[in-house]
Amino acid sequence: MKKLQPAIRHLFLTAFSLLMIYPVIWWIGASLKKTSEMAGSALWPETPMWENYTKGWAFSGEFTFATFYTNTLLMEFWNVLGGVLTAAIVAYGFGRLNFKFKSFWFAILLMTLMLPGQVTIVPQYIMYNNWGFTDSYIPLVLPHFFGGGAFFVFLLVQFIRGIPKDLDEAAKIDGASVYGIFFRIILPLIKPALITVGIFTFIWSWDDFFAQVLYLSSMSKFTVGLALRSFIDQFEVQWGQLLAMSLLSVVPSALIFFFAQKHFVEGITTTGLKG
Repeated sequence: MKKLQPAIRHLFLTAFSLLMIYPVIWWIGASLKKTSEMAGSALWPETPMWENYTKGWAFSGEFTFATFYTNTLLMEFWNVLGGVLTAAIVAYGFGRLNFKFKSFWFAILLMTLMLPGQVTIVPQYIMYNNWGFTDSYIPLVLPHFFGGGAFFVFLLVQFIRGIPKDLDEAAKIDGASVYGIFFRIILPLIKPALITVGIFTFIWSWDDFFAQVLYLSSMSKFTVGLALRSFIDQFEVQWGQLLAMSLLSVVPSALIFFFAQKHFVEGITTTGLKG
């Protein structure tokens, strides 16, 4: 019986995995169907409509999905850069430096995690509108350059607190300044946590449809998410093209997670053990 346990376990995991990926398989099949076939029970169409991808990518005569991907990836670049860099700086201050009311300000930072995002939507929009920043990427990018978010700061603080302070003292003896310790000691040692922050920032920002639809109105500035919504705004929804482009929209996030999975898991598990 003990010899059969591994086989039974693997069989169960295989069946469970197939159950989990079934929606993705259906998604791929549906992206190749005609609109009239969507209500059918067949998992795969009799005649795959590969033109759903070409027509969906062409989108309109003026803009293609290449434009929307470029807009989104450019926004993501600045979001990840600002989020990772500023979160590391703020976390270094709370994790290593001593200043007045340090515990108080850290508590205030953690309290913002309990504040629902809906509470700040209206005042933020009024503020950005008064500054003339609506219909631009500034409201979507600027917040990432001010700490990157309380969750990311807390995550990095826990990681930094697990680094022995003897390294800081040794660096000071060698003449390193506060900035030198940060760039030469702390940043290289928190690389897994920084990659984790970068992955979270990319995925959350990519999926933040509400903020994008709130601040962007010109089609030339649309992100991938807003372009997908435009398919539904048409008089006749082309479900095949919509599903085809939505399938392509998850590719960047999936690739980033796949190639950085090792660092992502390391950053999460190590952060949970330290601090």
